[in-house]
Amino acid sequence: MVVLERTPGAAPGAASSPLRKSPRFSREVASPSPPSDPILPYLRSISRAMDELGTGPQYDMATLDRLKHYLIECIAKYGDDYQYSTDPRLLKIWILYADAIEDFPSVYNQLEEKRMFLEHALLYESYALYLIAHGKVTEADKVYGIGISRKAEPLDNLKKMHLRFLKHLENIVEEADAEEKPKPSKKQKNEPSVVDPWSASTRNTLLEKINGDLRTFSGYHKSNKVYYGKVPLTSPLNVLRNKVIELGGRKYQIKGSTGTGAFAKVYKATVDGTEEMVALKIQNPLFVLEFYMYRQLDLRISDVERPSFGYAHDMHIFSDVSVLVCDYLPYGTLLDVINSHLVVGRCMDEVLCMYYTIEMLNMLETLHSVGLIHGDVKPDNILVCYPSGEITEDTFRSEKRYEKNQGLCLVDWGRGIDLNLFPSPTEFNGDCGTSGFRCIEMQEHRNWTYQVDTYGLCVVVHMMLHGTGMSVEKVPRIGGGSEYRPKLPFKRYWNVDLWQKLFSTLLNPPSNDSDVAALQSLRASFREYMCSNRQLVGKLNQMLAKQKASLCSS
Repeated sequence: MVVLERTPGAAPGAASSPLRKSPRFSREVASPSPPSDPILPYLRSISRAMDELGTGPQYDMATLDRLKHYLIECIAKYGDDYQYSTDPRLLKIWILYADAIEDFPSVYNQLEEKRMFLEHALLYESYALYLIAHGKVTEADKVYGIGISRKAEPLDNLKKMHLRFLKHLENIVEEADAEEKPKPSKKQKNEPSVVDPWSASTRNTLLEKINGDLRTFSGYHKSNKVYYGKVPLTSPLNVLRNKVIELGGRKYQIKGSTGTGAFAKVYKATVDGTEEMVALKIQNPLFVLEFYMYRQLDLRISDVERPSFGYAHDMHIFSDVSVLVCDYLPYGTLLDVINSHLVVGRCMDEVLCMYYTIEMLNMLETLHSVGLIHGDVKPDNILVCYPSGEITEDTFRSEKRYEKNQGLCLVDWGRGIDLNLFPSPTEFNGDCGTSGFRCIEMQEHRNWTYQVDTYGLCVVVHMMLHGTGMSVEKVPRIGGGSEYRPKLPFKRYWNVDLWQKLFSTLLNPPSNDSDVAALQSLRASFREYMCSNRQLVGKLNQMLAKQKASLCSS
């Protein structure tokens, strides 16, 4: 097995397992078991041998040989015994056995073939550590990715280990670059690369860079042939409705459309004759970068936050079309909610606006903190969902989420940007081309980064408050200078200070650097206000219940 800091002079393979250094190993590996537990004598013998071996730089070779004998004999007898196929104690024995024979790759391949312990995060963590110790960092990264794509438990811990590995790797690369390259001048240090992230040439370059990763992602299916179905996937809805599409051994029956864009159509469909509903995003020409973004969300976002960004189950690539299979949420989009108020001649109540503003601030804070940009934040890309129970003051007091199904879900990652694919620092100069959602930097032909998302958030908030899109103007600032503000004034009975602070901060960023601290501060201000009056939370619950009933019946 593996240890990142090997002790000079240690016996080969002796102190290499991460389990060897765990104070919990002896207790866990020999935990009380029922009498019909034939590996228990081996577990006790292995535990005693490890205790005798100790952790110092010198080892008793006789004890080490005895430990190896126990491990090899235990695996030979019970290594593929069905009774232990999900027993974590046996997995630990397999890992120590891999250390004993000094051949973790063959052990990992054996477990893959036997389909044993593939749902345990410890398998991937241990193998990745082995690869890192042997200088095989690319292979280690792929092993982490495989474990995460299989949702190996505990998944959050596996994700943290992977992020720690990536950060460590990034530091090593930066230090190596600093040693090899001559020190840049101050002008060179401050001069970022400038790229259009959505140009055809950039996307082709990115596809070449990620092509190897795509093949390892769970749910990725590629064929060099045209789609084989009797009905072309590019057919209009009236042709596709109630038709059954077969993809990857599953049958999807088209039930209706949820949206149509310039290059993509999104349909809702049932799965294998059940009531399970999914969304099928059909694109021509084919497009795979969105699937890559969904898998990066799987890798980088915690389990509690992850549902706020939608899920992609499968990606089917043909030579003429691509189909992305995603979760389907039945309550519509935030645009539907805004319009439901407008049809009765009203705008959304301020307390509901605040709730959704907190949700959007949290989503962008989470995204930007892991180097991801959505690139197309608008109300028709934000799905509405509801928590399982009533919202309480603790919902707003807590810094961390405890409820997975919060109020909003950001989808459609076709314009998503992974900053890790670009050299640091990189700024962008592309234009999203979406009227009303072009950030100020785009409008003035300046470079941008996170502003593409925060400007979109401002437009959505403006639409919730005023029922219309946002226009901005440049006005003098008290004390000198100028700033951008929305043209429409705030109503007197609103919490004007909070809304002014939101727009002033997000429309006038001091630089293209990280905005996470600013998003955190704004979210804290709104959370504090929601906790300041118990009636606000009660009113919010009433409005959400009424809204949910209304959207269900429409």
